[in-house]
Amino acid sequence: MGEFKNLKLDVEDEIAVLTISRPAALNALNSETLDELNVALTEIEARDDVKVLILTGGPDKKGNEFKSFVAGADIAEMVNFSAAEARAFGMRASVPFFKLMNMRQVTIAAVNGFALGGGCEISMACDIRIASENASFGQPETGLGIIPGFGGTQRLARLVGMGRAKEMIFTCDSVDAQEAYRIGLVNKVVAKEELMDTAKAMAKKICSKGSYAVSVAKAAINNGYDMDIKNAVEMEANLFGVACSTHDKTEGMTAFLERRAADLTDF
Repeated sequence: MGEFKNLKLDVEDEIAVLTISRPAALNALNSETLDELNVALTEIEARDDVKVLILTGGPDKKGNEFKSFVAGADIAEMVNFSAAEARAFGMRASVPFFKLMNMRQVTIAAVNGFALGGGCEISMACDIRIASENASFGQPETGLGIIPGFGGTQRLARLVGMGRAKEMIFTCDSVDAQEAYRIGLVNKVVAKEELMDTAKAMAKKICSKGSYAVSVAKAAINNGYDMDIKNAVEMEANLFGVACSTHDKTEGMTAFLERRAADLTDF
């Protein structure tokens, strides 16, 4: 695996933990970090020994590991951007963000602390979000005279509905973990001391299923979401057919009928 300045990567038991680590900047996303994310995610996607990726934020410079997930994009880098440079920055982020969304592995954001601006946006690019009880989510960009540029106007509306997305973006109000759960922005809220254990437990449960089938189901959900229902269901039927051609389908169904644990190995 590559060496990274702003990331830490650990792989164990088919689970990768990718930690964003810019302690002096509360893990804010700058160009260098976005490029490193792209490299890391490309390498992770190619690994057959990784079935789930957990994305989280490292501790701040005082060692507080629950201060910030990702506090946003790096304003110090953006302050003098021209229009062309700002557009390029947004597109630069879209590459690793779409990898999180579309890679064959399941991606879980373990959100510890601030998930603001780019931090909220990168969490929304993941398949599942688990928040510590002290997490907060927000899109404060209009208060800076800009708009979300890493997919926030699009992914937030798709997750929580247009009305709530407009309220959060227009007012810049953050929501705490419980409110994020209530509106459907996160899947689960846990005590901060339990965050990584909970994320890893969910990851292990996902790893125990047919990983190729999970990856096909992920593609079906993502690709069908914006289709009309007739074409989406036809696409699902096609992918169902593909899944039924695999070793895991034969093994899984045979094991079910024989009342034994299945040995699911496709990926």
